[in-house]
Amino acid sequence: MKWQSPIAPGLSWYQVTVPERPTYPALDGSTRADVAIVGGGFTGLQAACQLARDGTDVVLIDAARFGDGASGRNGGQLGTGQNWWPEEIEKKIGFERSRALFRMAEDAKSFVLDFAKQNDIAVDFRPGQISVAHKRNMDYGFHHHVDAMAERYDYPHLAFLSRAETAQKIGSTRYFCGMRDSGTGHIHPLKLLVGIAKVAAAAGARLHEMTTADDIEQRDGKLVVKTGSGEITADRVLIAGNGYIEQHFDAKTAARVMPIRSFIAATPPLKAHKSILPGGESVDDSRFVVRYFRKTITGELLFGGREAYTKDAPSDISKHLRKQIAEIFPQLSETDITHAWGGTIGITMPRKPLVHDIMPGATAIGGFSGHGVMLSNYCGKLYADEISGRSMDLELYRELDIPAFPGGRALRRPLLLLALSWFALRDRF
Repeated sequence: MKWQSPIAPGLSWYQVTVPERPTYPALDGSTRADVAIVGGGFTGLQAACQLARDGTDVVLIDAARFGDGASGRNGGQLGTGQNWWPEEIEKKIGFERSRALFRMAEDAKSFVLDFAKQNDIAVDFRPGQISVAHKRNMDYGFHHHVDAMAERYDYPHLAFLSRAETAQKIGSTRYFCGMRDSGTGHIHPLKLLVGIAKVAAAAGARLHEMTTADDIEQRDGKLVVKTGSGEITADRVLIAGNGYIEQHFDAKTAARVMPIRSFIAATPPLKAHKSILPGGESVDDSRFVVRYFRKTITGELLFGGREAYTKDAPSDISKHLRKQIAEIFPQLSETDITHAWGGTIGITMPRKPLVHDIMPGATAIGGFSGHGVMLSNYCGKLYADEISGRSMDLELYRELDIPAFPGGRALRRPLLLLALSWFALRDRF
């Protein structure tokens, strides 16, 4: 039984723009720790960092290099709130809990940016995000959301954009209206991840790459994680693999977190196209299979759009993404694609994070459903807070009802493929 190695096709633009990416040795043999962490993305590394600062003996392992999963390959957008709008969540869980989830997401956003600043991590932050409508007659919903956020959730940072204003802000006439969010922005995620790992290691966390987690069991009152070269015996275990958790390692989590592959392409700096995103905001559109894009601080366009619901990667990522770029920006139809890559994100049925205990002392966290840059970092911090006794805020996520995807092992992926293909078809018409 093996923990799946997160191998994604293509060298990412992020990888070639990180000035230094330290390596960490594989774990050789067996060891003991207060806390063992499986997964070296934002959640695992942030938990390891905070725990080590508390004086906790923590060891973290990852099957690949830190950043080779979703945390180091994503779109870099911080976003606001959870995946669904707060007023939509409110209909299902009530205003008070919806408001609490929103405030938690705001705290997560502040935490990420404050952590980077306090630890001198240059994450290339650019402010602003624009959400745009790809269909007509969505202006009422956008207006209502702007008002609800200001009046019910004390978030005054959204402004409605008419079709003309949206075209000016985006540099494209493809969209029908939009909302500008001045309370968020976008970052270079791999620079953040590399920085967290450095801070965690300096605090005393024992970090190991290229080390598989093959199984977990209870033994003599302890938890034992079996690795490729031995065992880790610990009082507590955090499983922070998100979309890379396979059924054979943690069936309870894997049944509730569905892996989806997402792909991004990078262009050269858009020196001759200053009308494209002149304000430097990131963008996400209203498609179910969302298209998301942004310009970096050096002017490259990073464009994400295609998704896949199988483990296999498309044979030519750049071909498909180039077509989508040209639909929005015809002036870029002949622009080179310098890098094209993919990664695996984890989604849940209600598009909210999953926090649950798979056995006493062993907690799994994942399923950030597209809001992982801020939520995964913060959940790692909240996990450490819970162990230290500083806060029990992680309970808010633990209390959420996150059902398993239907179909069991054999049918859940085909059923999801049918459902998502239907929604993708609706995006076109």
